Amino acid sequence: MSSSPAYGPIAPHERIDTLDVLRGFALLGILLMNIEGLAGPLALTATGIDPHWQGADRIVDGLIYVLVQGKFYTLFSLLFGMGFAVMSARAEAAGRDFAGVYWRRGLVLLGIGLVHALLIWAGDILTSYALLCFLLLALRQVAPRWQALLGIGAYAAGLGMIVLSGLVFTMMRATPELSAELDKMLAAQQLEPMVQAQRLAYGQGGYWQAVLLRAQDSAMQWQGLTVFGPMLFGLFLLGSALVGSGAMSQPERHGRLFAGLRWIALPLGLAVVLLSCAVETYFDPGRFDLRQATAMALFSVGGAGMALGYLGWIVRLMQRPGGARGLRWLAPAGRMALSNYLMQSLVCTLIFYGYGAGQFERLPRAWQPLFVLGLFLLQVLISTAWLRAFRFGPVEWLWRSLTYLQWQPLRRRAHAGH
Repeated sequence: MSSSPAYGPIAPHERIDTLDVLRGFALLGILLMNIEGLAGPLALTATGIDPHWQGADRIVDGLIYVLVQGKFYTLFSLLFGMGFAVMSARAEAAGRDFAGVYWRRGLVLLGIGLVHALLIWAGDILTSYALLCFLLLALRQVAPRWQALLGIGAYAAGLGMIVLSGLVFTMMRATPELSAELDKMLAAQQLEPMVQAQRLAYGQGGYWQAVLLRAQDSAMQWQGLTVFGPMLFGLFLLGSALVGSGAMSQPERHGRLFAGLRWIALPLGLAVVLLSCAVETYFDPGRFDLRQATAMALFSVGGAGMALGYLGWIVRLMQRPGGARGLRWLAPAGRMALSNYLMQSLVCTLIFYGYGAGQFERLPRAWQPLFVLGLFLLQVLISTAWLRAFRFGPVEWLWRSLTYLQWQPLRRRAHAGH
């Protein structure tokens, strides 16, 4: 056996509690964001505040758009980068090669993401994470400050491509011939045909009919990585920088940073999101122009600021005994974030899709947050009970075992004495 320190999955006592709480908080927000595309047509989730909602449904749709939409996938992406930095630091401390392990980790995640996207729900984010995560290896040794600057630059590059695309499309509209070509280009992205296809396949069709449409919807989503990929990668780098700088493990030494996130990034981000709403609140993928592009870019900038502000408040509350006690109930769900993310999709599609209970488009928008809260609380209870007996969530255990090419001890008693 090698005399170098063991390198494997992180032990429970080595975990950063704040990261688990943040993952649990992000998981709740992700479900609040995803529920519209699980209980109804996925295509309608990217349209902003949908005009077909009225009364209480419209109020809830607007609140989720302003406070939740785009903020929690941002937070989850930051956490993904943080996880990379934690793994990298532990590998370096153990004196072990990291690249090979991380390549396997990413490939296994890609497999899990493809299963999720094709067999369960087309709104998957894991595949995108897996396709982008390998780029982190190239910047592993870069100083945290430069990682942060590169992350901001990558995020800005994605925003720039959105605005530039809107400008080009608007200019094309000025010429009849180019406008006709643009109409042909956008014909495949007309909203109403996509919504009707999803109603037929997801709301009324059988399982394999849903699988076929999931493949098409997923392929369309992956095409968007040319624009949104740099933004996701930028968030990975920002998350890695937060861990590399020691801000997450020693937040008391970075009080000015987290105060800035709470009192500047959050309110400024909210103001920019509201400004984007003043520019445009409804986005039809079949009609794209500079106005829509500007609103989308402003929304993404504001959303990033709000996500960082949410992070700043969670970190601050975790520094206070009362706040930590009030938030630690989120940690079990966060420790099983991957299993719980997949469980959310599986449970919801079985409730709402035609091959399940057939409740597609029957849950009013105003009631969706209550449904989400009930499901999430159930996940917290299940996670708490599971982790009393096991070291990892079931999918986390499979992910780690395939990554390290060795079945990891799952039951807590099997790990006794280590």
